[in-house]
Amino acid sequence: MATDWLGSVVSINCGLTLGIYQGEVSSVDHASQTISLRQPYNNGVRCPLPEVTFSAIDIKELKFLDIQNTVKKPSPGQRAATESSFIPSARHGQSNRVALPHVTSSSSHSSTAPITILRRAPTGPSNSRGATQATQKKNSVRNGGPTRTRDDECFGAGTDENMDADFDFEGNLALFDKAAVFSQIGGTGSRAQHHNTQGDQPLSYRHDENILEAKPVIYRQITVPQHGGKEYCTDSGLVVPSVPYELHKRLLAAAERWGLSLERRLEMTGVCSSQMALTLLGGPNRLTPKNVHQRPTVVLLCGPHIQGAQGVSCGRHLANHGVEVILFLPNFVKMQESVTGEVHLYSKTSSKQVASVKDLPTSPVDLVINCLDCHENPLLREQSWYQSAADWSNQNRAPVLSIDPAIGGQHQAVEAKWTLFLGLPLPLADTESRVYLCDVGIPKLVFQEVGICYHSPFGCKFVIPLHTP
Repeated sequence: MATDWLGSVVSINCGLTLGIYQGEVSSVDHASQTISLRQPYNNGVRCPLPEVTFSAIDIKELKFLDIQNTVKKPSPGQRAATESSFIPSARHGQSNRVALPHVTSSSSHSSTAPITILRRAPTGPSNSRGATQATQKKNSVRNGGPTRTRDDECFGAGTDENMDADFDFEGNLALFDKAAVFSQIGGTGSRAQHHNTQGDQPLSYRHDENILEAKPVIYRQITVPQHGGKEYCTDSGLVVPSVPYELHKRLLAAAERWGLSLERRLEMTGVCSSQMALTLLGGPNRLTPKNVHQRPTVVLLCGPHIQGAQGVSCGRHLANHGVEVILFLPNFVKMQESVTGEVHLYSKTSSKQVASVKDLPTSPVDLVINCLDCHENPLLREQSWYQSAADWSNQNRAPVLSIDPAIGGQHQAVEAKWTLFLGLPLPLADTESRVYLCDVGIPKLVFQEVGICYHSPFGCKFVIPLHTP
């Protein structure tokens, strides 16, 4: 009978000291009560010895992992005799058992139930417990097939069969056509299309393609009856033509007749110009509660006319936002009522007002706002106060913002870095000044009244930059 188990793969538990051994049964000696394994593994590690022999005294548990194909199920009497001859009588008091699991290597034994060998022992609790365990083992096999033990799951299957084979990276990359995939993603190649009941539709769209067909954009949305001789364009490409001063004057007069009074226009101009000035001064990066010790300084150069009143309104709004404002306005015997009213409001901001150029700062300031020019009276340039203020501005080396400057054949007395126009731009001479346009709230029908086909170019802003095409 011992030769029937040769070639079977077993697992022998020798306790904590020796550990668990697994290997193929090479010999069984009934006389010396020993069993030998060839190519053994100790706790999952290959043993350096080709064969190991175990004594029955050292064996605590023996399990069959794989039975030789020629093994036949012995009769109950033979099974008991085999086990009684193998296990010494000194260990009869223990409830050792040897479980022979399903034979998975042969199809002829696929339906054979596992052979559970129970040790013969005197009648007692251990014997009844062993019979109960054997019955539960058979029932579990019948219901769901053989259950694998932890050792079988860990050490039963060989995992190093294909470890020496290298992975073919080039062969797998050759199966992926990158050019075709990227061409389909980018839309540079032929566009794949699918057919449905509604017709042919493109499978995918690029980020710059619109699903819905849009009407062509009309960039020339403003037409004027009298052209000023120069055109500008916005950041979005809309064309904004310039107008002569006579047409611009008629437009403002029509707006006043419809209720856009001079006071309203002054307020709108002051808000838009102060907002632009605050941006030029640094905006939120400069005007913060932590920078109260570095307040920006702005000098306003104003004359006794409507353009000067617009500058005073701008200075009032700047002072309300924490800017240190210095207003230059000469003492005149008679000034326009709009200028007087704006100066009265400005005086309530506790900001400084001077009438002489000698009282202006000698060191460079952050910004100079020029409102010296007048459209109606170009002879102001010949007066001493005008020339003194223009000379101070050019020597201060501070950037200059001109609000609604007069346009004529003469050169600008104050070199401005930025120029702000109202409603529609005037034809500014070719200078290095950057042109901006502010919305003063003139309705569309008022433009039509003076013959201007108008569509607002401002979008979501009140002040926009204009560029020379």
